Amino acid sequence: MDVSDILAAHSAKQKAVTVEKEIPLEVDVGFLTVTDLNPIDTESYNEDVEGYLKATARDGVQTLVSALFSLPTTSSADGPLAQLPPPITQLPRAKPLPKPKPPTKWEQFAKAKGIQKKRKDKKVWDEERQEWVDRWGWKGANKKEEHQWLSEVPANADADHDPSKAARDARKAKVAKNEKQHQQNLLRAQGTSASNVGPANSDRKNHIDRTLATTRTSTASMGKFDKTLEGEKKSKGVKRKFDPTEVSASAEKSHNLAILQKLDREPAAKKAKSSSGDNVLNVRKAIRSVSKGKGSAALARGDGGGKAKKGRR
Repeated sequence: MDVSDILAAHSAKQKAVTVEKEIPLEVDVGFLTVTDLNPIDTESYNEDVEGYLKATARDGVQTLVSALFSLPTTSSADGPLAQLPPPITQLPRAKPLPKPKPPTKWEQFAKAKGIQKKRKDKKVWDEERQEWVDRWGWKGANKKEEHQWLSEVPANADADHDPSKAARDARKAKVAKNEKQHQQNLLRAQGTSASNVGPANSDRKNHIDRTLATTRTSTASMGKFDKTLEGEKKSKGVKRKFDPTEVSASAEKSHNLAILQKLDREPAAKKAKSSSGDNVLNVRKAIRSVSKGKGSAALARGDGGGKAKKGRR
């Protein structure tokens, strides 16, 4: 039986492993991406869109698989694994790279003295319990003195001395000290970083100056007899600005026209308010405020009209 025709037909269906194009495909094995920069063949694309897209995708996947098989591999339980190289395509970042944090005070001291950082184990051996316990946390080694059933009391201790409470207070004081040092490191980092050296110090200084000026004026003497601190600057008041006595004719004209326009706008605004029903003039209240206890007849005559004046006559 001659099967040469069948094999020839089958081999014709199989495409070559190597992909050859006018512009070589750009392969980034680190990102597992392939970029095809060849222009689209308009005739083939319009004739069979799906077939053209499948052929283009097949060429890209074939090129990527060929590149993967050329990489060094390592054996594993799931089979050989290819070691991907670092990516070569530079992708844009949404945000800039984070700046390195400045070293803390302890890190600077350790670097100067050559002290190497050692990582402590999470478990420590407890001789009394004969077992491994947590270094921190609930019933940790740092709280050992708080849970002892027997503690030594100093001879000069008070009558209400509680060893567990004293150990707890000492541990909390240590935690507070560490938190204070952490905050100082953050402030020091903000003050020494290149981006915050100016605004941080200036804002803090201005805030201190404003607070000091407020406390100066809160005394009965308005700070006149208060002692001056070392390095304190004298607070300056607000200087009043007056217009010059001699101005040009054009400036004086514009100033007077602005006053006239303001006077013209005020009656119109009052008329609009009165027509709308708002701020209606209360005649009785106006008469009471003008008279201030005078009689209506005296108010009509225009004289004082009070009882004291009648008595004098």
